[in-house]
Amino acid sequence: MEPPVRSPATPPPTTTPPPTTTPPPTTTPPPATFTRRTALRSGDTDGLLGRRVRTSELTRLRRGGYADSGELAAASREDRHLALIEASADALGAEEVLSHVSAAVLHGLPVWDIPLGRVHITKSRSSGGHRNSRLHTHPAPLDPAEVTTVGRYLVTSVARTVVDLARASGFEQEVVVADAALHRGLVQPAELQAELAKVHRRHGASMARQVVAFASPLSESVGESRSRVLFDRHGLPRPTEQFEVVDADGHPCGRADFAWEDGRLVGEFDGYVKYEKLLRPGESSGQAVFREKRREDSFREAGSVVIRWVWADLDEPAALVRRLGRALKKL
Repeated sequence: MEPPVRSPATPPPTTTPPPTTTPPPTTTPPPATFTRRTALRSGDTDGLLGRRVRTSELTRLRRGGYADSGELAAASREDRHLALIEASADALGAEEVLSHVSAAVLHGLPVWDIPLGRVHITKSRSSGGHRNSRLHTHPAPLDPAEVTTVGRYLVTSVARTVVDLARASGFEQEVVVADAALHRGLVQPAELQAELAKVHRRHGASMARQVVAFASPLSESVGESRSRVLFDRHGLPRPTEQFEVVDADGHPCGRADFAWEDGRLVGEFDGYVKYEKLLRPGESSGQAVFREKRREDSFREAGSVVIRWVWADLDEPAALVRRLGRALKKL
C-alpha cells in the first residue's frame, strides 16, 4: 500500500495556514486500502480488479482506491470512514484540510448518527464548494490555529471541528461530539466561544451557539449526552450530572449519572459499553454487572429512587419520560 502523498513533513503552500500538531488518537488500524497503481505494479490487471469488485471480494472506495470487502464489513463505521479517507488521500491537494465529520473521526470523537459516506475537506477560500458521492469540499477561511495534524493528515482543530459540525449537523448529534471533546479535555469552552465569534454571521451560527451553550464536560458517553437532550426536549428539570450519593452517615455510596432534588431521584443510563469500561483487571462482565447492582442497592438504601434506561428508551422515549415525570412529582 502506498502512503498518501500528503504528509506533515511536507509544508503546505503559503495559501494554507501552517498547522499546529496534536498526537493522533489511539485507535485500531482501519481496513487496509490500496490503489490501482499499486495493484498493477504487483501484477494485477484492470480486468482482474473489476472481477474482484463484481464478485464483492473488493470494494471500490473511490476511483482507483480499493479495500478488502470482508475487512470493511467487519469494521466499525468510523474505521470504514478512515479507510475512505486513506483511499482519497492521494487525490487531495496540499492546501486541502480534512474537516467536519472527517476531522471528528480522526480526532477520535464519537459521530453518532452523522453520515460518513463522504470525506469532508475545507479549502481556505471564499467560494468553490462542491460535493460528489465521496467528497464534500467546503470553502471557508482557515486561521493558522485552526489547522493541526493527526498522523499524516492536515485536519481542522478540535474547536473548529466542533463548531463546523454544530453549524451543519443536528442538535443531538453535535451535542454528543461537543460533550466528548470537552469531557476528554480536547477543547476548552473559551476555545469554542472564540470559534463562535468567527462564524456569528454565517449559516448555522445560531445552532452552533445553542450546541456550545448546552454542551457539558461531565457527560461521559453518547448515551448520557443523548439523555440530556431528551430531558431538555421533554421539559424535564435539568439534573445534576455525576452526583455523589452518600448514606445517612455521610459515607459515599457511589456516583450516579444524573440526580434530581439532591439525589432523592437518581437516573442511570445502562449501556453495554458502560460495563466494558467498568471492568477491573481479571474481572468478567458478569462480575461488573453484579457490582453495579450492589451500587444501585446502596443508592436505594441511602433513600434514593433509582430509574434506569437503555438505548431503546432513547429512541422511543415516551415511557421513560412518563416514569421520570411520575417519580419527580412524588419527591
